Amino acid sequence: MLHLEDSIIPKAPSRFDELVTALKDALGSSGLACDDVNLELLTDLMKSYDSNEKEWDTFALADPSMAYTRNLVDEGNGKSNLLVLVWTPGKGSPIHSHSNAHCLMKILKGSLTETRYDFPRNTNRDNRPTTSDGGDESMEVALESVYTENDVAYMSDDQGVHKMWNNSNDFAISLHLYTPPNIDN
Repeated sequence: MLHLEDSIIPKAPSRFDELVTALKDALGSSGLACDDVNLELLTDLMKSYDSNEKEWDTFALADPSMAYTRNLVDEGNGKSNLLVLVWTPGKGSPIHSHSNAHCLMKILKGSLTETRYDFPRNTNRDNRPTTSDGGDESMEVALESVYTENDVAYMSDDQGVHKMWNNSNDFAISLHLYTPPNIDN
């Protein structure tokens, strides 16, 4: 006699799995730098997913000794990286560019503060901002935003440079789509 526990029933894909597939399909063999990719469609796909921790928690690997961890979810046909980032409480990223990559970010849990700065006009050999007389130029804040669960944001070098920070007492989790793949940041 066959028992239900003896049979293998295929598991239906989760909404998170469906999002990963939809993003990959939307990018096709392209990346966001190509004219045939629709940034609005990718943003809408990210917005359409309601965060469910049970669906992505296997990717949320934390290391409290680090400001944040980057956990690969999908390599997107070699044209993108989809990552889950886990942000340690009270820590964040340094000010950084995105090396000519586009980044869509969705908050899966908690909240993150983004501080955007105008892109430095002049840089020295070390790529540090400078004034025309060679002294250091301070970064000017262009915008500060707080993103909470299910918010989606977009960032590219055209918008300047930024830093992300977890101001809370609990871990924050975010999903990032980089295209072209941006493994340095």
